[in-house]
Amino acid sequence: MTSSQPTTILVVDDHTVVRQGLCALLEADGRCAVVGQASNGREALELTRSIRANVILMDIAMPVLNGLEATRGILTANPTARVLILSAHSDDAYVKRSIEAGATGFIEKQSPVNLLIKAILEVAKGNSFFSSAVARRLRDDSDLPVGRDGLPRANGNRLTPRESAMLQLVAEGASNKQMAADFGISIKTIEKHRQHLMEKLHIHDTAGLTRYAIAQGVIECSIQVTTE
Repeated sequence: MTSSQPTTILVVDDHTVVRQGLCALLEADGRCAVVGQASNGREALELTRSIRANVILMDIAMPVLNGLEATRGILTANPTARVLILSAHSDDAYVKRSIEAGATGFIEKQSPVNLLIKAILEVAKGNSFFSSAVARRLRDDSDLPVGRDGLPRANGNRLTPRESAMLQLVAEGASNKQMAADFGISIKTIEKHRQHLMEKLHIHDTAGLTRYAIAQGVIECSIQVTTE
């Protein structure tokens, strides 16, 4: 990418008004060009197979597949991809999980447009970018390992990308039949995977999986927890 070419961006957010507003704001800046939009993490994964964006602007809390697992999946398929998290959730747990997933930066949705564009341009250059409040908290957090470049690093997730995707679907109330269709495997195989997931996490029911998903930031706490 030369200096005369705009930075290409894939915008991922499940709220249509927010997503379209972001696209309009970015397109109004001559340095940015939106090349795709996705309303959930799975759509983002599919789009990154057919388009190449310099930066993937990713929300966290989304249905079907959240932004953290989408980030992990995108970077597994394309390690050179650059993901910038743009989220209304900026507590330490979300920031740490974003870093664990491989995101290059994190900025709050409450940030001004000029800061968002600065973050996008920095990430596109190969640099990391965290808003000042997030960066300050990360520097003060002794529990998060730091790499030689001074940026936070974490030890990764105990679940595989498929297990994490299944956890989200279970917590969102998807049936075995729905998950079988989503993953392209049999219901019997889904049942085996679901049982293995419970055994791995030492959880014995769907309500427990849902509580775990909420605690880990996989889904929002507004999801109602029910028992089978």
